[in-house]
Amino acid sequence: MKFKNLNRQYQTLKPAIDQAVREVLGSQDFILGEHVRKLEKELAAFTHRRHCITCASGSDALLLSLMALNIGPEDAIFLPDFTYIAAASAVQRTGAIPVFVDIDPVTFNMDPQDLECQIERIRKTTRFHPKAVIPTDLFGLPADYGRILPLAARHGLHVVSDAAQSMGASFQGQPAGSFGTLAITSFFPAKPLGCYGDGGAIFTDDDRLAARLCRLRSHGRAAHSKYLHVQAGLNSRLDTLQAAILRCKLQAYAPEEQRALQQAARRYASGLKGVVQIPAVMPGQISAWAQYTILLYDANQRRQVQQALARNGIPSMVYYPAGLHEQPLFRDLPRPPQGYPRSEWVSQRCLSLPMDPYIREAEIDLICRVITETILGKDSKREGEDAHGRKPGV
Repeated sequence: MKFKNLNRQYQTLKPAIDQAVREVLGSQDFILGEHVRKLEKELAAFTHRRHCITCASGSDALLLSLMALNIGPEDAIFLPDFTYIAAASAVQRTGAIPVFVDIDPVTFNMDPQDLECQIERIRKTTRFHPKAVIPTDLFGLPADYGRILPLAARHGLHVVSDAAQSMGASFQGQPAGSFGTLAITSFFPAKPLGCYGDGGAIFTDDDRLAARLCRLRSHGRAAHSKYLHVQAGLNSRLDTLQAAILRCKLQAYAPEEQRALQQAARRYASGLKGVVQIPAVMPGQISAWAQYTILLYDANQRRQVQQALARNGIPSMVYYPAGLHEQPLFRDLPRPPQGYPRSEWVSQRCLSLPMDPYIREAEIDLICRVITETILGKDSKREGEDAHGRKPGV
């Protein structure tokens, strides 16, 4: 069994993908070609945005977004402590400081209440100026934009939505990628909408920012002159081959693969409810299920479950084994006296299971059976109890 079975997807889409690749090879139109322009229009429509600007990776999408907003030294950028390092690294590359925010232990996303506390702490105790917030839609579940957006507006902060894991998700009827001054995504192969290499995109409704981003991704080059450069930029362009592949995948992803992901999540929930803490999806939210992440009783139980899964040929991953504040790169940053207890609690207990639109029902059933037998025993009949032997709510 594979953690993400990309080969099954390729075999399903093979005729369309192979034809698209042949078209690009035949045209020799490799950089910012016609497929790139068409993909940008299709993704803008998919996210309900005026503009989509593609680039070389999700990490570059974050950095370009911060550059477009003129983020720099003395600025403070707020992001969740429990997430991948890409956003925090992008902040540091601008000369600003990342300020970590604790999470909601149920959704794994940024806690808006702690966000407000961190904004006030930075204003009162440091020389840094709060400038932007980067909520991450972790594991495919949108952040709490209903609280984060008005909070950011009240404090005069830009919102850069990190939708790298949530393409296809929605919050209160609005698609992931539609929130914030800017939103970004990644086309890393394992993402919900992934290519066969690296790639990324930025979404915005702001014409001025869109024009600036187009310059920044091409060495700061002016729009109508190949060798006139008006600002420092990057070499960060999505190649036409990846764009052609993504167009095929986008057509399959919406809605066929999205429907399959929801069905897989429901089957997992049915098989694991009462055994472990299953992922929560709040009212008004639809997850893209980039990962199916459960919580175990403690790190020891997680290790036992991982070992049992491995004995049965089932891969699993720990996303993430530590909060960002525990990374050596960030240990010298100012942090709150209470630390990040919820981020640490989740990092010791979380476990991500195989999840993709092509996972089979029998595979999910096997995974659920191995986990249940490991935790409750092969002969257990304690239906409705959790991993601690307690009824839900007790």
